Amino acid sequence: MEELEQVGVRLRAARTAKGWTLERLARAAGLSASTLSRLESGKRQASLELLLPLTRQLGIAVDDLIAPVHQDPRVTREGWEAEGRKVCPLSQESSPIHTYKIRLRPAPAVSADELKTHDGYEWLYVLSGRMRIQLGERDIILHKGEAAEFDTLTPHALTAVGPEDAEIISIFNEAGAKFHTQSAQQNR
Repeated sequence: MEELEQVGVRLRAARTAKGWTLERLARAAGLSASTLSRLESGKRQASLELLLPLTRQLGIAVDDLIAPVHQDPRVTREGWEAEGRKVCPLSQESSPIHTYKIRLRPAPAVSADELKTHDGYEWLYVLSGRMRIQLGERDIILHKGEAAEFDTLTPHALTAVGPEDAEIISIFNEAGAKFHTQSAQQNR
């Protein structure tokens, strides 16, 4: 079965991500190190009887070891417009990192009491136009080809400077994506 072809590779990756040796995981799961080695190298077929104790010890689900069948990598989510922004999703909704292409209409700087905070980090890259990042007490202008990264616990706001729209690629962790896109999606 095609879904099982990467079980060994994913199992090894999960083990090494924890910094565990083959012997440590095998002992904790009640298996021999040679059995685990053969599983990881693909020389032994995976079974639930073998995988369940391993995944319990690693703190992962069996599903984490099984590759999805023929997953289409294309992103087919629809964009939306709200609050002077046109947002086009560039990542799957289930992705742990959310990427968007955003077009902002020129707008004045916001007042200090309108700056927002939320958990996470934000990364952005200016594709066209000029972009203002209000970051705490700092007012930073970014031009085409410039990028920025900042902690979103710092009060902030993003606006296009003008005279033309600004277009950016923006990357958020899940908390940032919810904060920046949820209200806009509710207004659709």
